Amino acid sequence: MNTESLSFKYELEKKEPRTNDGGTTRGASVKDFPASIGIAGVSMRLQPGSMRELHWHANAAEWAYVISGTVRTTIIHPDGHSYTDNFEPGDVWYFPKGYGHSIQATGTEECHFILIFDNGNFSEDHTFSVTDFVSSVPPEIVAQNLNLTLEEVAALPQKEAYFAAGIVPDELSSIALARPEESDIALTSFHRYPLHAQQPRIIPGGGLQRLVTSKEFPISSTMSGSILELQPGALREMHWHPNADEWQYFISGQAEMSVFLAESTCVTEQFNAGDVGYVPMGAGHYIKNTGDTVCKVLIGFNSGHYESIDLSEWLAGNPKDVVETNFGLKEGEIEKFPTEKVFIKPAK
Repeated sequence: MNTESLSFKYELEKKEPRTNDGGTTRGASVKDFPASIGIAGVSMRLQPGSMRELHWHANAAEWAYVISGTVRTTIIHPDGHSYTDNFEPGDVWYFPKGYGHSIQATGTEECHFILIFDNGNFSEDHTFSVTDFVSSVPPEIVAQNLNLTLEEVAALPQKEAYFAAGIVPDELSSIALARPEESDIALTSFHRYPLHAQQPRIIPGGGLQRLVTSKEFPISSTMSGSILELQPGALREMHWHPNADEWQYFISGQAEMSVFLAESTCVTEQFNAGDVGYVPMGAGHYIKNTGDTVCKVLIGFNSGHYESIDLSEWLAGNPKDVVETNFGLKEGEIEKFPTEKVFIKPAK
């Protein structure tokens, strides 16, 4: 296999954005990022009051993570129930495939969030938007459906709006929904999970991980995700995921990742903030912080169940003579190997 033609890195934030009415979006589908066959992603920014209009995705579920700012979403279910939620940095949402929804920035500053879709062929340019739908059918149908005159229909948008600039919602709007009284659900809702509020898994000197799966967030049946923070020089050890592809957005810092594809094929990439990485299901890989600050990575998986096989745990689970024979170790060398799962290895 010719590794020169392979790349598991895409410089998403350097892509020319789609911009209008207070919104900016940069997307990476398999068309832009050929290695990313199972997952697509979008970096979106909204100015206060700006809205990603009512729309739906026919071929992918949507999992999102808020990096900065505040935002509210609305969503309609096939049973007729609608839900409105408010999000802050570190929060996650999930919308099933085909459910209509909107996204609007609610604070006094720009809101930045990352959208991850469980289909590499997804594209924001082929999303079904409500203004596009209404403006594409005969005006007589719209007038009958919405109880409008033809003159009123003519005043509606005559093409897809995509972004719509509006006022910032206040306490008089539906953004001020009453919080449930039950303390055990006060921080969560059907479509919102506060990932940053989760107690992280901490490796002293190495870093931490916050992970949300369908176990913690039941609506997210097809996707799971995590935030990984690596200290300078720390290594998320060699591992692979037997049940899912992995899509990464590097929020801060610098890192190196190698993707092992069998038959002596290994591709090594260097990442900076704003870059996207991808690992096919079952491919071995690691992530190492190569900078002098914390490296923070958002990671999405196209499975609601998280599974990982880490090299240290695998080798430690074998009889010593099996590992010695496999690697041709000299006497005593096996004692240097980890005896339990490492997960994140601090810098030497």
